Amino acid sequence: MAYPIMNNSHKILIIVGPTSSGKSELVVKLAKKFNGEIISCDSRQIYKGMDLGTGKIPGKWNVDKTRGHAFCQHFVYKNIIHHCIDFINPKRKYSAALFQYDAKKAIADVLRRGKLPILCGGTAHWIDAVVYNQQIPDVKPNAKLRKRLARLSAECLFARISRLDPKRAKTIDRHNKRRLIRALEIVISTGKPVPPLDVIPSGAKNPLTKLDNLRDPSAALGMTQNFNVLWIGINPPRPVLISKIKTRLKQRLKAGMINEVARLHRQGLSWKRLESFGLEYKFVSLYLQKKLTCEQMFEQLFTAIKQYSRRQMTWWKRNKDIRWMASPTKTVKSVEKFLK
Repeated sequence: MAYPIMNNSHKILIIVGPTSSGKSELVVKLAKKFNGEIISCDSRQIYKGMDLGTGKIPGKWNVDKTRGHAFCQHFVYKNIIHHCIDFINPKRKYSAALFQYDAKKAIADVLRRGKLPILCGGTAHWIDAVVYNQQIPDVKPNAKLRKRLARLSAECLFARISRLDPKRAKTIDRHNKRRLIRALEIVISTGKPVPPLDVIPSGAKNPLTKLDNLRDPSAALGMTQNFNVLWIGINPPRPVLISKIKTRLKQRLKAGMINEVARLHRQGLSWKRLESFGLEYKFVSLYLQKKLTCEQMFEQLFTAIKQYSRRQMTWWKRNKDIRWMASPTKTVKSVEKFLK
């Protein structure tokens, strides 16, 4: 497949914001209006079968007959193609490095077909990894170290990363043991802090060129210097957002989120693996193990989601390129101006 060379005529739209802010439906409207396709940037929505707990859109996999290949399938929601979503078995490990590579391939494919790539999500460092071509540390998993760290509580792990890498501690989820362990693994293995999200200088070697047997899309697109990006942030007033979080959580539970977690466990995912996904999967798993009552599960999960939304905003507020919008109407006008 021949990929186009990225230049200033190739524009990319990015929609960010905290959980429950309404990003998913907004990007669908924008994709319809501006001939776009969506690249999902959510670290849990990549997994098959993890639907209600992740707030995944209810799309379906369709074969794209127009492209002449039976294996060419797309995840489609409201007639809009979504990439990097619902394609990984939750038993498998998936990393920011793999997402960086897959997202770049998706962007290249969307641009090749003359459409607008729209990145959308709440996993901030995944989006930054793509846009800023982050040099992701090539640190292989250390089973012995991970086993030793796994014995510690999240509080102990967070205290340790705070001492070793204060900058990373400011943005990491202090309750997510999986991410805390990975951050410590990088710091301990390299003797250095987790690398910041720096733009790789033009001509620098891309760390993902050896993945699979595919041509590296980042090199083909010239993604080091020529991104022409419009960042849009959706951030409702805090009381409105908290109300939306609570309403959506009740809706997910009513729709069968507890049954979803129980099904995943029956299919072979350990409680430990489910808890590692955090938030909904952690607290529902604790409830199913009778470690929490239903009321405790709801209140603790509600609190954790609110805290997560704050951490998301802490991350995004560092980015001065984001234009924060109060209404969809203003968003549409900004995009129209950007695409002229």
